[in-house]
Amino acid sequence: MRMLVLGAGLQGSACAYDLLQQPGVERVTIADLEPDRIPAMLRPHVGKRLALLKLDVQDGAALRDAMGGHDAVQNAAPYYFNLAVSRAALDAGVSCADLGGNTEIVFQQKALDAEAQTRGVSIIPDCGLAPGMVNILAAEGIRRVGDADVVKIYVGGLPQHPEPPLNYQIVYSLAGALDYYTTPSWVLRDGRPARVEALSELEHVAFPPPVGELEAFHTGGGISTMPWAYEGRVRTMEYKTLRYPGHVAIMRPIRELGLLDLTPVKVNGTDVVPRDAFITTVSPKLTKPGGRDLVALRVEVRANNGKRAAWQLLDYYDAAHGISAMMRTTGYSLAITGLMQVDGRIVAKGVRTPDEAVPFGAYVAELAKRGVEIREL
Repeated sequence: MRMLVLGAGLQGSACAYDLLQQPGVERVTIADLEPDRIPAMLRPHVGKRLALLKLDVQDGAALRDAMGGHDAVQNAAPYYFNLAVSRAALDAGVSCADLGGNTEIVFQQKALDAEAQTRGVSIIPDCGLAPGMVNILAAEGIRRVGDADVVKIYVGGLPQHPEPPLNYQIVYSLAGALDYYTTPSWVLRDGRPARVEALSELEHVAFPPPVGELEAFHTGGGISTMPWAYEGRVRTMEYKTLRYPGHVAIMRPIRELGLLDLTPVKVNGTDVVPRDAFITTVSPKLTKPGGRDLVALRVEVRANNGKRAAWQLLDYYDAAHGISAMMRTTGYSLAITGLMQVDGRIVAKGVRTPDEAVPFGAYVAELAKRGVEIREL
């Protein structure tokens, strides 16, 4: 297999690293505006099975040329490029998977379904942790219980050693996290898609030691298109983000005071975007170069007849290779999806989300090979 990874950031690098561990992968190419920014774990592979390519994904012709000679594309570029990358993959006749992150864009990608089927191309958005892993687990739970009534999904990327006041460290884009804190969340209520305010409906969820009790609250984007896919079939479906207790009590006032707004304000005669100023001020304090993270996940599906299916994951920073838990659960998920597109374990062509296309058993088994253990409760 020859695989093209778009993006040399955290998730793209984790995806490429995982692909390089697979004996069936002959070559991996990382394409980025600054491909030399790859982390240390990848440098020994450069010039051997790993190639670096300077590429602007906004250059459609160059993007299609880069796809040539590859069996699949794993897109870890920012979400706003996902539609254009899917279009280019379709033109090039190459399967593509991405990390999603924006539900409206996923619906636009799904509009390419008929053409992708005709061309025999597989395009799968939302192939990270959430959306991605959680969607696959939730769909399996719905299949198992039959007449599913309630689906609850909880995910959080957290520091192993929290420090006040937020007890949080940056494990992916802070700008992306703030988008989720300010964008209403789509859920299913009484079987119909509905929007609820981000940071709302706080509840507490207990995990085994040393994690303990966490707080959960609504954020946008975590289950992508599932509220529409299961409309009328499931009464309640919702996704909540996990943080250490007290996080929401700080973040809600910050948001309500306007510090996360995108509308510029005048500061000493200069236009300043409050969120930009917040990110610039806070990022150095929340960036922990030596910090070790963890990912906590729980998916619960219940039926009216009493049947239940549930899974839990606690994954930790890989100190031996310097790979965060968020990279393992997100980047590895993207890599696994791409591998299954190429080797035929993902059969369906067209544009399909992970809950529609990715085989549960094979996916969970692949994660287990990488030490990412999803435990059934």
